[in-house]
This record gives sequence, structure tokens and C-alpha cells, in this order.
Amino acid sequence: MTSTGVTTDAQTDMQADAQAEVQTDVLVVGAGPTGLTLACTLARAGVAVRIIDKSREFHRTSRGKGLNQRSRELFDDLGVGEQAAASGIEHITLRKYRNGVAVADTVSFGDRTPTPDAPYASGLIIPQWRTEEILRGRLAELGVQVELGCELTGFTQDEDGVTGVLGDGRRVRAGYLAGCDGGRGGIRKMLGVGFEGKTDAEECMVLGDVRVDGLDPAYWHQWFDEDAALLLCPFRGSAHWQLQGVPERDAEGRLAPPSLESFQRLFDRCARIPGVQLSDPTWFSTYRINVRMADRFRVGRIFLAGDAAHVHSIAGGLGMNTGIQDAFNLGWKLAYVVRGLAGPALLDTYEEERLPVAAWTLDLTNERLRAVFEGVREAGVGTEAAITDDITTLGVGYPWSRLAAGGVNAGHRAPDAPCRLAATGEDVRLFELFAGAHFTLLGFGPDSAPALAEAAAAGGERLRTFTIDDHEGHARRAYGIEGDALVLVRPDNHVALSTGADAAGAGEVTDYLKRLG
Repeated sequence: MTSTGVTTDAQTDMQADAQAEVQTDVLVVGAGPTGLTLACTLARAGVAVRIIDKSREFHRTSRGKGLNQRSRELFDDLGVGEQAAASGIEHITLRKYRNGVAVADTVSFGDRTPTPDAPYASGLIIPQWRTEEILRGRLAELGVQVELGCELTGFTQDEDGVTGVLGDGRRVRAGYLAGCDGGRGGIRKMLGVGFEGKTDAEECMVLGDVRVDGLDPAYWHQWFDEDAALLLCPFRGSAHWQLQGVPERDAEGRLAPPSLESFQRLFDRCARIPGVQLSDPTWFSTYRINVRMADRFRVGRIFLAGDAAHVHSIAGGLGMNTGIQDAFNLGWKLAYVVRGLAGPALLDTYEEERLPVAAWTLDLTNERLRAVFEGVREAGVGTEAAITDDITTLGVGYPWSRLAAGGVNAGHRAPDAPCRLAATGEDVRLFELFAGAHFTLLGFGPDSAPALAEAAAAGGERLRTFTIDDHEGHARRAYGIEGDALVLVRPDNHVALSTGADAAGAGEVTDYLKRLG
């Protein structure tokens, strides 16, 4: 039948539906660890959020395979720490080989044990697909599902919000837009934000997920020879391992695409273990060292986080972790502004705090990669050269921020500690009190109660107050406190201010919360 060019009422309705605007507070683009963490943080705070991803199905690749100590703390705050721990490997043993012979074992953070102020002595080896699965489960509990097959193809913004256009023509109207769509994502490009840095075309490796039968999964096996390298990392409950290695090249020196056959040849060449077969590949990739950072993390009502804002060497495993920590920083601030608990100026502190951290991360990972290369060439050291206190990111803070109002440790991570609630005698950990979308005010000393009451009256729903019975002294030592004191902790578990437990101190807390807007 030939079209007459006449549009029926039903067709008009369908076209109108396709163009209809769907309202939400925040639209998150990209459902990797960064986007999922941000969506969880927002949904938990009561913010309407949609999260979309252009992929048509969830991936099952290992990719970023580690949660560091700080990310584990944040996962606890989100209520998924135990699930992550049950799926990961702590204190993994790195077994290093030279010329096919095992020469040394190094246990990741093997000399560390949990302390009262830092409950995790080790990060977790966990495949990225499982990390995302855990976060998606938490997000579903909060009433939000990832929308697959939804690509953002364009957007406009005005004083009141952002209008996004999807690939099928639908429009989404949101108060704010978060670009968590990766280093190659389109949001940063459409914004015209610079992404300065360099790509090293020569230094590259192949990666993949393969089944390995006959190799001991108690070790992260690492073979280093003069002209070849191969690493095979196991995962709990899986027969698949992540392979990293030097790529094959043809006679002209050009890279050959990774394949199961090339992986097997690399294994036979480096490991020299007869009878071990690699099989069932589920992912291949060629990785080039790419070190770049966006010159802005915010343009109006649009924010960049994770790989969309910064990419760097994999040394130290900080890529996914830095994105998760970006999202945790941004999430509470967006929630407060959307809910009217703070003024829009609070959003300026996201870039103010996280852009310098990204720059530091690029420098750190460059230096750690250099240490690994030098160690392999000169001293036979393996990837353990990348393991330093810095990669825990427990030391990352924002003392330069306008949100660091003064006193001991202002701007720095708020430590954990076992203590008691003075009102009930209940044994708690400080991290239990911090969990959620609120500020926490800790009162030390019996005379802090009036100041807590005064601050609570002014803080409203933004603030929870607790008088701490620090019977073992762990909290005072962690926070550098002597005598009666107040400590205000931000929703992302950084110290906002420390002050005296008197009327003047209560006034400082009240003024701080008022300055939020």
C-alpha cells in the first residue's frame, strides 16, 4: 500500500509519546561503577534519579578488578560492603616468576591488619561485573532500575534544568545531568570540555578473561622475562581469570589483535607449564596507556565523573576507585541542592575538591607505573612496586576546600572507631553513625550535651547528633581530641570542622550549616 502522507490520530499520539518529556531530578548517563554509585547515593537520599546506558545488555568482563580500602568503606556506607567482601579476595598473594621459575611471593598489604580507625587492611580483588551487579542490586532495592539501550545523543541546558535527547527521539527533562559515560563517552565531547594529556601508542598490553584449568587459584601469577610478561589473576568462585600480557606483533612490528591462540602462545612462552590450557574466552581488549584529565568537571548543570573526567595508568588500580569516590562526593551535594537543604553554590565544591585529587592520581599512577617498569627491568620486582599507602586513598582529603571550616583534621577523611553511645550504653562504630545522607555531629565529654541540643535544633533533618562515650580512647586518638569537643562530619565521611563543646562551638556548627544555604 502506498502512503498517502496522511497522519492518523494513533500515529500522532505515538509521535507525541516519543517526543514527550520525562521529568526527573538527576539523569545519570553511564551504568558503570561511577554512575551506579552516584545513582545509589542519590536514590538513598530521596532524590528522583534515572540512570541510562547505551549498552543493550550488562557485561560480564573483569575490567577494573579491585576495590581499594577507601572504596570498601564507602560500600559499607551504602550497605553493600558485606556482599563485596563475600565476592572478593583479600591480601592476594602475588607469585612472581623469572624464566618460568617461581622466585618470590608477595602478599598484598600482608603486613597490615585492621585498626580501630581503619577497618580494612586490604583491598578486594573482585571482577568489575560483580561490583556492578552488587551496586545494581542495591539500586533496585532503592526503587531504581538501569535503563539499557538508551543512548543520549544530545542535550540542551537552561537556568532551570537540562533536556536530554535519546536515540529513539524521546526527551528527558532533568534538573541536573551527570556524565559517567567513560573516557570515550560523548557528554564531555558535546560540552566541548578539553581532555588534555597523552596516549602512549608504544606501551600497551592485551587483556582478556579466560578459563584456566590446572593453575593454582591461591596466587596472582606474574611471569616477567626479558622481552615478555604475563599476569593471570584469579577471582573467587569463578573458573575465569583476568589475563594481562605483552601483545604479539607481526614482522613489521604492528600489533596483532588479541585472540585465544595468542594468549595460549604467550602462556606457553612465559609460564612453561605443560598441560595447562586456556579456554572459553569471554573478553579481549588491547590497552594503551592513556593519561588525560578534563579541564572542568562542571559546566552549568552538567557534571563529569569517573573516566569521563580523568583516565590514567592502571598501576595501583585507581581508575574505578577514583570514579566511585567522585560519585560519593558529588552525590550528597546534588541531593542536598535538589532537596532544598543547601544552596546551588554547594555544587561548586565538587570540582574544587575532586579536580585536584584527579591531578594527584594521574601523577601517582605515572610514578607507580615507572616504579613497576624499573623494578621488572632492574631488580626483578613485579607489580608489588605499585602497592603503597597512597593507593588505599585513605589519605585523600580536601583541606583546601571551602567546606573545611577549621579545627583538627578539617577536610580529611573521618576515621572509624569503636565507642559507646552515652545515652544508651550501646556499643557502636563511628562508621555506623555516619552511614546515610546526613551530617553527623559527635559530642565528646558529658558537658557537650547542651551544645549538641542547640546544634540539633538548628540543623533539622540535615543533622544527627550523638554524645560519645569513648571508653577505650580510640575516637579521641583518631580525631586528635583532648577534653570536651564537637566534631562535625560531612555526609561523605570527611571532617567539616572540630571545635569546643560549648555555646560558641554550637554556634560554629549552626553557622556552618546555615552557610550551606
